[in-house]
Amino acid sequence: MFLSYEGKKPENDILQNTPKAELQSVYGHGADSKLIQGDNLPILHSLLESYRGKIALVYIDPPFATNATFRIGKDRTGTVSRRRDDRLAYSDTLLGAEYLEFLRERLIFLRELLSDEGSIYLHIDCKIGHYVKILMDEVFGTDSFRNDISRIKCNPKNFRRRAYGNIKDLLLFYSKTSRPIWNEPREDYAEADARRLFRKVDENGRRYTTIPLHAPGETANGSTGQAWRGMKPPDGRHWRRSPQVLEAWDEQGLIEWSANGVPRKKKFMDESQGKKVQDIWAFKDPQRPRYPTQKNLDMLKRIVAASSNSGDWVLDCFCGAATSLLAAQNLGRRWIGIDESASAIKVAQQRLRGGLLLPAEHEFLQAI
Repeated sequence: MFLSYEGKKPENDILQNTPKAELQSVYGHGADSKLIQGDNLPILHSLLESYRGKIALVYIDPPFATNATFRIGKDRTGTVSRRRDDRLAYSDTLLGAEYLEFLRERLIFLRELLSDEGSIYLHIDCKIGHYVKILMDEVFGTDSFRNDISRIKCNPKNFRRRAYGNIKDLLLFYSKTSRPIWNEPREDYAEADARRLFRKVDENGRRYTTIPLHAPGETANGSTGQAWRGMKPPDGRHWRRSPQVLEAWDEQGLIEWSANGVPRKKKFMDESQGKKVQDIWAFKDPQRPRYPTQKNLDMLKRIVAASSNSGDWVLDCFCGAATSLLAAQNLGRRWIGIDESASAIKVAQQRLRGGLLLPAEHEFLQAI
């Protein structure tokens, strides 16, 4: 299914006729990573020359078609503002077909930059997200869709309008191919989960549960199909380990025997990797952001850790406050950040340096 709208260009026209930009970094971390100021479309086209098929992870938080102007107030926090004495951060005024084509053009170049093991996460809200998902299905293919992740962004609000409160936005997660980098994220069990899933406590105070010693599938000719302690696994199943290993487990106190003589393996909570992360995340926005729409650093660290490896390239062409770049930098990835806003570049430089500015930069930034 494709979206049809006025002004939609053929893909070949976008790839061949989009102008290129001269790449000039305004800041770099080490020899590789780079922060570039300018219109991201011609910059992405220029990046193809050196980075086509080399980017492991793209995270973008593009405008949401809100028809709002975002400013940085005198208290240096980012917000939606109409006060003329506040410094302009960026304008989010593209709407309808114009907005969709603006985003589609950039998605096409991002697809070309991604490696075959690469992934893209696009951050959007529920008002425009359903259109953007169809757009991404077109550009990346429906088979490349991995998840739509609901992100709880704030505390419940009590706005007086005839609708349910809106406390979430959306992450659309796609991969370039069927074999993306995937370092499965896990999280610690909440106390309620711990008590529910690990109901038993041993003499040392360790929480545990028990699991069967056998698993589906017959292994008639292998050791896991042999008798142990005079017992054979049930029909259609085999022991999880050889009888020798089961004997060692029992000697170590890792097997619990029921009153009826049924053995089960102990599984301790403190030896577990935690629970698999699901598709609802609670990463609230910073209370006093340095830049409008600044996102949670821990959320970006989760994304970077899950979908890239150390030394990989991470790209954000709407980098804003550079939270994605900071997450990549902290986790040993190389990064490329792009933003057109001088205010965004200022905040990005500060954050990537750890908040330090040189004297000459103070004068420059005061003039923005």
